[in-house]
Amino acid sequence: MQAASSGIGYGLKYQARCISDVKADTDHTSFLAGTLSLKEENEVHLIRLSSSGTELFCEGLFSHPNEIWDLVSCPFDQRIFSTVYSNGETYGAAIWQIPELYGELNSPQLERITSLDTDSGKIKCILWWPSGRHDKLISINEENMYLWNLDVSKKTAQVQSQDSAGMLHKLSGGAWDPHDVSSVAATCESYLQFWDVRTMKKTISVECSHVCSVDYHPQKQHILVTAEYESGIHIWDLRKPKVPIQELPGHTHWTWTVKCNPEYDGMILSSGTDSTVNLWLASTNHDDLTTERLVDSSARWVDPLLNSYSDYEDSIYGLTWSSREPWIFASLSYDGRVRLQMTEMPDDHARSVVIDTYLCVKLNRGNSLVGNHLFSVVVNLRFQHVDFTLLSLGNKALYQLKEI
Repeated sequence: MQAASSGIGYGLKYQARCISDVKADTDHTSFLAGTLSLKEENEVHLIRLSSSGTELFCEGLFSHPNEIWDLVSCPFDQRIFSTVYSNGETYGAAIWQIPELYGELNSPQLERITSLDTDSGKIKCILWWPSGRHDKLISINEENMYLWNLDVSKKTAQVQSQDSAGMLHKLSGGAWDPHDVSSVAATCESYLQFWDVRTMKKTISVECSHVCSVDYHPQKQHILVTAEYESGIHIWDLRKPKVPIQELPGHTHWTWTVKCNPEYDGMILSSGTDSTVNLWLASTNHDDLTTERLVDSSARWVDPLLNSYSDYEDSIYGLTWSSREPWIFASLSYDGRVRLQMTEMPDDHARSVVIDTYLCVKLNRGNSLVGNHLFSVVVNLRFQHVDFTLLSLGNKALYQLKEI
């Protein structure tokens, strides 16, 4: 693991915990961040990376009436986003729209499209339909899950169906499966609960320990990742959900958030209350892990931690990859500091983080050996869709290349 650079910084006026990639903005690398101040008027910042890639600047600044506890940009319209908010006593949720000519206005005001309020429970998060333009939303509160029909043109949202978490459980968050849009995962105190949104009925559950974050693998069906307060990061194959297929140690204090890279297999971000962001390279293939367990323990992948970013002074609750430039990620610490990091890569198709570490790689025939080699070479080849064999002979690494 090598020391991480400090990245590019941007400061919010107040404390904050929510940052979202603006996926629908295909022309710029943009993020939305929301503040968390009980006494002051809160703000939503539209943050953009300069064309030179050296500066973060405020493209738009908008007032928001309450503390922002969850913020997600609409995946099909860059001017629309959702927030979960609180006035210190009650919680609510709303869909907002940034004014079209906000750059020409002196004090641009957000337009509230509609509210997503229900009669019961403390709302925790909003989930947008995972891909493409669609009128469905999910809201999760401590007691229930709701499926909504959203009509932006009419500025209305209606509950289509709902289901209860059950008397003994409280929901805290969730994720919508991008491969099977009928499936939604919700985090509870001690397990993951899955719903089929076509019937709004529970399906399977997976036992976890104090799970607080979940993210689906964007490229591989059935694979998801969880962050658990004290037990770190677990990677699951839902076809065999009794035990995780891999465990990562997480953070020195609570592991709070986990995010899978939108394009590169196995690259995972995590953040925690130890004021650190960690970058991991993990195997998400159950067969590969089974093969690795058959070889001698000295030949295993001994350190999946690629990089640790510790240039923070507070807990880090906000974390997101850029969908436009998937080698870039943004983090937000509780003291309102946004930090953008670039894992630079050699060309438009494959970029690498250069790190000296031991890696366990799968050979063409299924055997696994460790080679002491620069990680940049391995990652570049993997991203370039090149099959490789890496053999360790003492302190030397020999490799064979074969294009797929």
